[in-house]
Amino acid sequence: MADVLPYKPRAGEIPTDPGVYRFRDADGRVLYVGKAKNLRQRLSNYFAPLRTLHERTRRMVTTAASVEWTVVPTDVDSLQLEYMWIKEFDPPFNVRYKDDKSYPFMAVTLGDEAPRVIVTRNRKIPGARYFGPYPKVWAVHDTIDLMIKAFPIRTCSDASYKRAMQTGRPCFPGQIGKCGGPCSMTVSIDEHRAMVDDFVAFMAGGDERFTRELTKRMLGASADMDYEAAAKYRDKLSAIEAVLGKSALVLAADEDADLFGIAEDELSAAVQHFVIRGGRVRGVRALTIDKEIDITGPELVDQVLQRAYGDAQDVPRRILVPVLPDDAAELEEWLRERRGRKVEIAVAQRGQRADLMRTATLNAQQALIRHKTRRTSDYVARTQALTDLQDALGMADAPLRIECFDISHLSGTNVVASMVVFEDGLPRKDQYRSFNIAETTDDTDSMYQVLTRRLAYLDRPEPEEDLSTGSAIQEEEGVGRRKPRFAYPPQLLLVDGGQPQVAAAARALRDSGHTEIAVCGIAKRLEEIWLPDDDFPVILPRTSEALYLLQRLRDEAHRFAITHQRKRRRNDIASVLSEVPGLGASRIKVLLKHFGSVTALRAAAPGEIEKVQGIGPVLAQNIHKHLSSR
Repeated sequence: MADVLPYKPRAGEIPTDPGVYRFRDADGRVLYVGKAKNLRQRLSNYFAPLRTLHERTRRMVTTAASVEWTVVPTDVDSLQLEYMWIKEFDPPFNVRYKDDKSYPFMAVTLGDEAPRVIVTRNRKIPGARYFGPYPKVWAVHDTIDLMIKAFPIRTCSDASYKRAMQTGRPCFPGQIGKCGGPCSMTVSIDEHRAMVDDFVAFMAGGDERFTRELTKRMLGASADMDYEAAAKYRDKLSAIEAVLGKSALVLAADEDADLFGIAEDELSAAVQHFVIRGGRVRGVRALTIDKEIDITGPELVDQVLQRAYGDAQDVPRRILVPVLPDDAAELEEWLRERRGRKVEIAVAQRGQRADLMRTATLNAQQALIRHKTRRTSDYVARTQALTDLQDALGMADAPLRIECFDISHLSGTNVVASMVVFEDGLPRKDQYRSFNIAETTDDTDSMYQVLTRRLAYLDRPEPEEDLSTGSAIQEEEGVGRRKPRFAYPPQLLLVDGGQPQVAAAARALRDSGHTEIAVCGIAKRLEEIWLPDDDFPVILPRTSEALYLLQRLRDEAHRFAITHQRKRRRNDIASVLSEVPGLGASRIKVLLKHFGSVTALRAAAPGEIEKVQGIGPVLAQNIHKHLSSR
């Protein structure tokens, strides 16, 4: 592979002005769109020696056949042009968005003569004002049912409204008290419009002036002994308080903000967008993102905000993000043009904002896990994953059984390994195994040892025998059951790591005489697939079902290894402490819970140990002495 791209512009040809650039392939298709404050400086990063580029960036620039750029007057103009071109060309190497679902909204059709409130998933109703999104349809209906008690606006269909206005007979929802529009024959169009304005103002900010006003009117009517009017105000007040009670106050009562929680890995990201009005969460939107080339956290936030507000009508006063984008000032100016007033982009660092950011981020992390596992749990996706793996690795058959190995240690000590098994793309937890490694020089030596012991089992005549001598292998899951046999060898061994780990695995296969088994490694940093003796990795597309399957295998092996290691560490310290006279299992548990770690317990003075419930002065001295001597 040539180290210099044939379409690389000549030195000095690229301007130093702000602008937007596009990479195109040989057919003229736009592959990637980006912006830069200095075009020459930014594009030079793409034309560095290919061996120094991120694997996925290298894939993009080698797929491209040309690059072009457009100079613009300001950085804000470049942001605007980038957004327009991404929307127009949908480049395959830019981040790709997928909404988790089509969320229901509450919409008020302000463009109608007598606006009505409806539940809809259509975001293109002319003149409509939207609220939400809501997680479930019933949640929107519940809110509307409560709101029309306080603000009785129209809920009937356009056909019912037209028929009622022509005949002079109330619409059916109006007859049963479910519609308060002019078609109910109780209010005029102007009076109804005033109620609609109040409805929209309340939903937009949870304005508590309505609560204060209704309370004042209720008390006034009661003082005038107009108890019928006071009862109506009371019912409206109860309806408003019920709506407010459905969403807790998470920020200051006068705060309008949007908060974005983001969880990401090398290939994907999940975003939780909390819509906060009047200090309350009024809506939540979730989306997932596929990433193709290397993108930093600030760049991802920049792209998310462009996506969220490119065509938005409702831009809040404050936007809370996990990290500031590099062009935060330009984004604020861009958003100010859309809102008509100042917009602040800030990081949620402390207090209520930080607490809410942690909640949003946790939701995003769970959504990212669901996004990944959903693809590997689907039968069609699993079949496609195995077929893709067969093609990518050049295997004769699809790998119906895959075993993945991971090495885990604590600063070079307490070395353990894990083996997880997937058959037909699904985990077989009853066949997971963990390994203790007594002596090793490094991770590659550990990998060689573990695979040699595993492969030796294939040649043994007694399947019931343990996989190793001594107590090297223990069953972590399915305790109390007879260990299942390995009915047939794996078609593929997957190791967590790059070239060194794959080379060690290939050596174990050769030395064991099982070269019929394929082997590959997955390097976490770039999610690249390494084969033995290959100079360059296999780069699977970001949407590849095979890559998601390998990621899940790697992550499951890592989880299982860490679980085993922690259990060993707990057992080790418990066995040490159990040697102290008078110290039983319950007191050991209290000690470890109090100090949080073995290191803290070892460093504690007898006086500190004595403060633990159930530990007296003599026992504290014995514990300190025993730990100090080891």
